[in-house]
Amino acid sequence: MKSRPVERTRLVPHTINGQTEMVLDRYTVDLPVPPRDWDRTVLTAVTATAGLLVAVAVVWSTASIGDLLARVTIPPAAYAAAVAFDLAWILCMAVEWLARYDPARATLPRNMGHGALAFAMVAVGAHGWLEGQRAIGIIGAVVSGIVKTLWTVVLRHHAKPLDDKTQQWVDAQRAQAGGELAMVAINRELNRSRGQVSAEAYALEAANPDRPDSGPDRSGADPQSGSASPLPALNGPMTVKDAVQTAKDSGITDPDAVLRYVHTVADANAKPDTVARYLRKGA
Repeated sequence: MKSRPVERTRLVPHTINGQTEMVLDRYTVDLPVPPRDWDRTVLTAVTATAGLLVAVAVVWSTASIGDLLARVTIPPAAYAAAVAFDLAWILCMAVEWLARYDPARATLPRNMGHGALAFAMVAVGAHGWLEGQRAIGIIGAVVSGIVKTLWTVVLRHHAKPLDDKTQQWVDAQRAQAGGELAMVAINRELNRSRGQVSAEAYALEAANPDRPDSGPDRSGADPQSGSASPLPALNGPMTVKDAVQTAKDSGITDPDAVLRYVHTVADANAKPDTVARYLRKGA
């Protein structure tokens, strides 16, 4: 078996004049070289060639369709619109690739890709027909069809078929992941709404400081011992920065009122300097 030298490093003790330090020691080891994976090499070459052919098809059809559309509009607009014909089925193939482990979801982009390809082929053929070159128009249209067929073969080779039970397991895992992603946005909206309500309450308190119910909360005091126990730290769903921004959005400008709000909904141990810094920066 073939091998190749690889340089490695390690820390070793080195002593001079009684002082020992850990120094870097470089050494070489021979690692076995795995045999070449010819299947992977061929698949990579086929995929790269298919990508090159896609570029050729895009150039050809863009030139043909752009020249066709330039009969009724300015050339820049005509060629820009011509690119859309091929990009449509190329993007559909990309989405089909992303859904290669879900045949049901891959059906729609596959069918739309075939439809977009048909429109592109008809447009290329129509250009040749109007130019009096029917054979060239037909051959040019077939170019895009050949490339699309080749990519379909490549995609099906990359896709790994799953049995029914494994497919159901994959679908359940994807649904669970989708639910967690959906809850991220829902929780963000809910937390912001709660913060908005709290900020409005603090704004009302700041506007009416003489109300009987606007005094400090002394629920943490122990009436039996007469000593006040400290309130537990409140780790709310918002960050200090978000709490400061929510307070400002609700009209709270007094630094002390903002600090009290931050202590309630975000962090009971937030420092006044931190809150003041966010206030100066506009959160």
